[in-house]
Amino acid sequence: MGGCVSSYADGVKRKSGEKRGRLFDRRDCVVDPAELLAKVESGQVLTDSELQSVPGRLFFNGSSEAACLFTQQGRKGTNQDAMIVWENFGSRDDTVFCGIFDGHGPFGHMVAKKVRDSLPLKLCTQWKAAESDQNSSQSEAVPQLNGNSEDGSGKYEWSEPIDSSDDKFPEIYHILRQSLLKSFKSMDKELKLHPTIDCFCSGSTAITLIKQGQDLIIGNVGDSRAVLGMREEDGTLEAVQLTVDLKPNLPREAERIQQCKGRVFALQDEPEVARVWLPNNDSPGLAMARAFGDFCLKDYGLISVPDITFRHLTDKDEFIILATDGIWDVLSNKEVVNVVAAAPTRSMAARALVDAAVKAWWHKFPTSKIDDCAVVCLFLKGSKPASSQSKNHGLEKSTVAVAAQGNEIEIVAAVDPGEDKSKSMEQSGRRLADCLSTADEEEWSALEGVTRVNSLINLPRFLAGDKRSTSWRKWL
Repeated sequence: MGGCVSSYADGVKRKSGEKRGRLFDRRDCVVDPAELLAKVESGQVLTDSELQSVPGRLFFNGSSEAACLFTQQGRKGTNQDAMIVWENFGSRDDTVFCGIFDGHGPFGHMVAKKVRDSLPLKLCTQWKAAESDQNSSQSEAVPQLNGNSEDGSGKYEWSEPIDSSDDKFPEIYHILRQSLLKSFKSMDKELKLHPTIDCFCSGSTAITLIKQGQDLIIGNVGDSRAVLGMREEDGTLEAVQLTVDLKPNLPREAERIQQCKGRVFALQDEPEVARVWLPNNDSPGLAMARAFGDFCLKDYGLISVPDITFRHLTDKDEFIILATDGIWDVLSNKEVVNVVAAAPTRSMAARALVDAAVKAWWHKFPTSKIDDCAVVCLFLKGSKPASSQSKNHGLEKSTVAVAAQGNEIEIVAAVDPGEDKSKSMEQSGRRLADCLSTADEEEWSALEGVTRVNSLINLPRFLAGDKRSTSWRKWL
């Protein structure tokens, strides 16, 4: 979630005429693409203009043959979500890097964008270094990193070691696991020393996905989520959650925070939202157990070590969705995969999902401020004829409209002014009710009537002192 209760100004918003995202165009670049890729592989720092010219790198609203991405600002101020798709990552064929980053705190938008721009470059450098190190023993376990010290000599371990001799994981997993651990640690250290971004009470989540061939490796920090759409033999579409929302109420996370003298408890207004607090001060109230930045909590159990998972893709797997919690707070995994599958074309899928989430916010929590939303959809199979002709088509204004008629909601393709709207809706419309469950008995997080944020700097009401001391223990 990208909000924070503070007096900090919202920041500079994107200009209405700013160019939308698209894939690399050689005519827009004054630098040779080969030279740019060489700088990426060597770990050199790229300027903003050079980053925008890297071949295959997409980070604004747009789409390609294999992916689409879309973000939309909520009602809480500056959009603090960031996203990226990088095809042929590291000059490797059949390799795609995807990332979703959800900032929080006064400078969360700056942190998210910095991680988006720097973390893939660090990973590319670490990956190349790991592959070139032919003398390392394959049976040696990946070095353990520690959460409360920069040099890894602290008391509390960041992650559990995995036996690299285990045959159930391919070699690419062990190489990328080591590369992810090192690049995440380097990224957090860079944020701590950054001269212009104050990360003391600001930070960002991160989900990074690397797909090489049929191998999928995901590194997760925070509470953004990755979900796989899988087609069963009977034709039904199933949702498979690929990551764990790293909330403070998870037993392993809460135990680590408690050992580091941090506290975990929920506010009276949000009894279902566990937050991390300083030992002797009721701040900052971070609603996640792992994050980049937020250095006020790094000595008290908050870590930036990714939870790394592996999956070998099969013919049943159709697409992967990465999204920030602005989507997951109002839509279930099943609803999300249904919306993506129902999109008129692949290039419209991410926009359709954001529109569906916004509509769900309006219907479920009309008194709440809508959160920022960011979505990356990665398609695993060849494009369909309809979608292959619609790359970036219609994304400049309204790719997908979510139209309400009475109590029914429909997802429809955007219609040109001269077209017959009713005819278009008949051809491409699909009721959102077919994708979203609207059972009255279904319970959701404590969002209604409040503005949920990831960190609280100016604190609202708390539980009474005698109750607060024990309320956090229920999360352990």
